[in-house]
Amino acid sequence: MSKKTLFTLLQIAVTVGILAFLFRDAEKDKQMLAALAHANLWWIAAACGVFGIVALAAITRWKVLLRVQGIHIGWGRLTALFLIGILFNPFMPGGTGGDVAKIFYLLKETPDKKPAALLAVLMDRLVGLFGLILIAGVVIALRYQWLTQTPTCATLLYTLLAIFGGSIGFILLSFAVTGLGLVHKLPARMPLRDKLVDLSVAYNQYGRAWGSSLLALLLCVPVHLGSFTLFYCVGRAFTERGALLDFWGIMPIVNTIASIPISIGGTGVREGLFIKLLGGLCQIPEATAVTISLTGYFVLILWSLGGGVVYLFYRPSEHAALAEMSQEVGQLEHAIAEGEQTVEGKSL
Repeated sequence: MSKKTLFTLLQIAVTVGILAFLFRDAEKDKQMLAALAHANLWWIAAACGVFGIVALAAITRWKVLLRVQGIHIGWGRLTALFLIGILFNPFMPGGTGGDVAKIFYLLKETPDKKPAALLAVLMDRLVGLFGLILIAGVVIALRYQWLTQTPTCATLLYTLLAIFGGSIGFILLSFAVTGLGLVHKLPARMPLRDKLVDLSVAYNQYGRAWGSSLLALLLCVPVHLGSFTLFYCVGRAFTERGALLDFWGIMPIVNTIASIPISIGGTGVREGLFIKLLGGLCQIPEATAVTISLTGYFVLILWSLGGGVVYLFYRPSEHAALAEMSQEVGQLEHAIAEGEQTVEGKSL
């Protein structure tokens, strides 16, 4: 049995174990069913609409970054690629499956500009992360006392800050390596070496196109705040507790920690975080907190099913298993890092 298969089985076991623990109480299960029966469907519909705004902003950001690479794909085709990406997100550890699928099918759309296409998606990830850190930083500064009013919530907040600190450290390292011209002196077996080299290429290109890079960063505001607001809308479907700013403070913690690949799509982990944060900070009962989490996840799945319809009729790309997608994307990342590809006519 391969390490990857063993890790996947472990993730499945963790997911099942957490869900079994959360649903162990028959009385709370009845409370969840009662909450669903009396849900305000207009708020759930609003949550679905909010994700439409998130999707539009994310697609626009992606288009801006692709344009820097000289890649011009129509709105319809780019929307199809985005929807295919979200098809994979809810079911994969940490949501990484969606990124891999988007890259894979984008490469099929741009066979003559594969390195450029990959770098655009890589920059999209980086801008999204940087935007999340900035937005979460502002919200946390405004709500710090509220977010740390219980020991458990404070621990979760500090965990988020530690993850952000590590991410900033990696970004700064990549800047330093690029600025000092040390990229091609990195040891061949160094962990994340390919990522650092690819980032150095992306920095050079997007640093020159600073206007487009700034626009992409600004588009992170509707992307991230919209995704937080989605769960606020879902929350209002079940309870009047929890203000919009409360959810803006909670959701960066939930989304970031749930993205750690210890369960499938963050399932189970997300629900546990909602129990601790909504219960400790908004006094929302456990059954309601779990219902909010699962319903918000269901909204994302509804959108992913739309991606499934697009995927079934998508052409010209052939369908492929995620393992095959990951392998091809990994090979291209390594090829760029080794200087075996050409971007915009210049040898890396």
